[in-house]
Amino acid sequence: MNQTIKNSQGETLDYTFTSGNEKCRDANWLVILGHGVTGDKDRPVITDTAKALCDLGLDTLAFSFAGNGASDGDFRAATISKEVNDLGAIIDAASDAYDKIAYIGHSMGGAVGLSRAAQDARITALVSIAGMVDTKAFAITEFGDETPDNGLMWEEESCPLSSVFMSDLCEHIVSLEPLVESITIPWLLVHGTADDVVLPKDTECVQAIRGEAVDVVFVEGADHSFNEAAHKAKLTETISHWLRDQL
Repeated sequence: MNQTIKNSQGETLDYTFTSGNEKCRDANWLVILGHGVTGDKDRPVITDTAKALCDLGLDTLAFSFAGNGASDGDFRAATISKEVNDLGAIIDAASDAYDKIAYIGHSMGGAVGLSRAAQDARITALVSIAGMVDTKAFAITEFGDETPDNGLMWEEESCPLSSVFMSDLCEHIVSLEPLVESITIPWLLVHGTADDVVLPKDTECVQAIRGEAVDVVFVEGADHSFNEAAHKAKLTETISHWLRDQL
């Protein structure tokens, strides 16, 4: 893919498209990858996963949501509700060229994937990495001591905490649990047991509701971004094997 992709607000979305290994490439599949809060397409949890999938023969497209990384837009407006539409714009651009689209989302990007997959049949496989479900609990736990429109996310100057962001998580969405039953496509959830940003209970909630209808892997000792090499290797191996089974 080599085209300019804009969201419904006309903001250009920065992305990296990589063709899968030609020796084993499956041209029918595209894997789209979305990042979490304060992240972008170049975070290691995204790039390392994309590389593993390209080695497997899958085309990948990692992108930055509007207001993040090199994408156009205002970071303060980067809510789940808006990012669901960003993902829709990416799928719009890719759907003519691919029969099947998988989406992998990390953290809040996982919440975006759940929300989009509940309404968009073009997503045929879903992967949540430390995926957020209880959005209000996340917002209050991580940013409840900050004043919206004055405070910062995790003391990062480039990441102001907006009232729009907090309202979306705490009042408009609150929890994505009501959407869990609507996901009928293959769904893999991977979560680190030592994640203190999006707690493992979010994945446990999905597991309790869906049981064996979803595939769940907890990586012992892994943090939110699977930063340790052994944990990252387990993450990428798990996703690669699972997606290969979906082929």
